[in-house]
Amino acid sequence: MAETENSKQIFRLGHWLQNAILRGLIGALLLLPYRWRVPLCGKVFAYVIAPLAGYTRRIRNNLALVMPDMPQAEVARMCRAVPDNVGRTIIEMYSGEEFRARVAASPIRGEGLAALEQARAEGRPVVLVTGHFGNYDASRVALAARGFRIGGLYRPMSNRYFNAHYVAAMAYFGEPLFPRGRQGMSAMIRFLRSGGMLGIVQDQHMKLGVPMKFFGRDAMTALSASELALKYNALLIPAYATRLPDRLNFDIWVDAPLPHSNAEAMTQALNDHLEAHVRQHMDQWFWIHKRWKI
Repeated sequence: MAETENSKQIFRLGHWLQNAILRGLIGALLLLPYRWRVPLCGKVFAYVIAPLAGYTRRIRNNLALVMPDMPQAEVARMCRAVPDNVGRTIIEMYSGEEFRARVAASPIRGEGLAALEQARAEGRPVVLVTGHFGNYDASRVALAARGFRIGGLYRPMSNRYFNAHYVAAMAYFGEPLFPRGRQGMSAMIRFLRSGGMLGIVQDQHMKLGVPMKFFGRDAMTALSASELALKYNALLIPAYATRLPDRLNFDIWVDAPLPHSNAEAMTQALNDHLEAHVRQHMDQWFWIHKRWKI
């Protein structure tokens, strides 16, 4: 499920079939109780979809690049655990109220929670940054359950058939949502200027980004989150939702705001922050992405 900013509005048989298969899988899983469907979707991704889609090979390649000393037994485990987390995340996003209720009951920790409450009281904008880690939308859902209205910036998927209902699934947990690119930029800026809180997932390869270190290697990274924080005097706050050992519940961490300096330094700080978090829970980051395309 690769992503791009401008999906061509033409019929693509491969994309249509991919969407039909995934939509059918999701529909069937939604018939099962939540406690069964989430781990089952994880296993389907780990043992069926990941090998067929090339995710297993990509995980191995990424780990060989940045963690060359990782024992092969651990690499093999990661090749199952990482897509398991991806599969769980996808079906959770389609589980609507069941997922919302579970995440709403999750504890929220970190100095950033008080900073968010103060920003809301003062009408100060916030840029909330996370990565494809754990369930990357769970922190937004948890904060929305506490009364925070957090908009989301997202990259539309190249498979427009899947993208349509995936965005609708995200919107169930709160709006507004803004697609990357000109289409959503003006609305996003108006929202931020009004004192809005904007969630950004910032850990994918960005062709127009700048090379920033991530796990010791250059990774093309967007400066947008830091630039928005500087331009609109917004708080820049990292937040993550870490799966607990039962892999159904989460620990939500909202860190202290990062100090303003310049966009490059702030973006590198975000990368460092995410890397430190990933190193504590290696199998919860989406190693299926082509993060290091220089």
